[in-house]
Amino acid sequence: MTDHGATPEREPVEIDRSAAHPARVYDRWLGGTNNFAVDREAADRAAAANPQVVPAVRANRAFLGRAVRYLTGDRGIRQFLDIGTGIPTKNNTHGVAQGVAPDSRIVYVDNDPIVLAHARKLLKGSPEGVTAYISGDLHDPGKILQEAARTLDFTEPVAVMLVAVLQYISDDRDPYGIVAQLLEAAAPGSALVVSHPASDIGAEKVSASMQRYNEKAAVHATPRTHQQIVGFFDGTDLLEPGVVQLPQWPGGESEPDAPPLPMWCGVGHKPNGGR
Repeated sequence: MTDHGATPEREPVEIDRSAAHPARVYDRWLGGTNNFAVDREAADRAAAANPQVVPAVRANRAFLGRAVRYLTGDRGIRQFLDIGTGIPTKNNTHGVAQGVAPDSRIVYVDNDPIVLAHARKLLKGSPEGVTAYISGDLHDPGKILQEAARTLDFTEPVAVMLVAVLQYISDDRDPYGIVAQLLEAAAPGSALVVSHPASDIGAEKVSASMQRYNEKAAVHATPRTHQQIVGFFDGTDLLEPGVVQLPQWPGGESEPDAPPLPMWCGVGHKPNGGR
């Protein structure tokens, strides 16, 4: 089965071109063209303040691919809930997972109508598996889980993918509670994949970059420390090597003399008896 499942009815949506959107800014950093002038301005201003932003974004995509490949091939996971999908590019979750296990089931979630339009058109999965799409917001995990349950079996392991998205949940909106709710719904043997901008790697440049981005964005971003990001894995067993910089997660590559990339990442495993 392909491209069916949790794809709700489509309603006309007016696209706000007055403020930058994370998915379209990310697309700009990756060299895409599915963005507006305000997105390009936010992306370029942020990258000018911290030139490591673009290498970090590209390394983040590579991390996603390695994590999905590992979870599918080494851990036997066949279900993925990818929240904050972004505009389709190379090494998308379903392409990597179904390349290893064609029967894998993937649900993509994003709140930008441009992302969903491109996803329905471009993200074609394998005949044996399922690739579905939800218009949803991480601020409302209950709705995401309800919609995703049309495609995913939460009594079996699921990889919850929160790749470069938790920074858009401010502290007063309880990001740790949101992650806990998603993990609570997942069966033992599930996985949590997180990457997140770091506030403690090149702190001055990260702060300046985020400030410039936030001036143009409808949803502000909050970088966090290593310790804060480790906290998202509460209730899981952190897989080796723990929460590390992007190229340091197994299989990554980096130039020996390259400056540190301002993002942390990690993968956790929900054990039997975990929340």
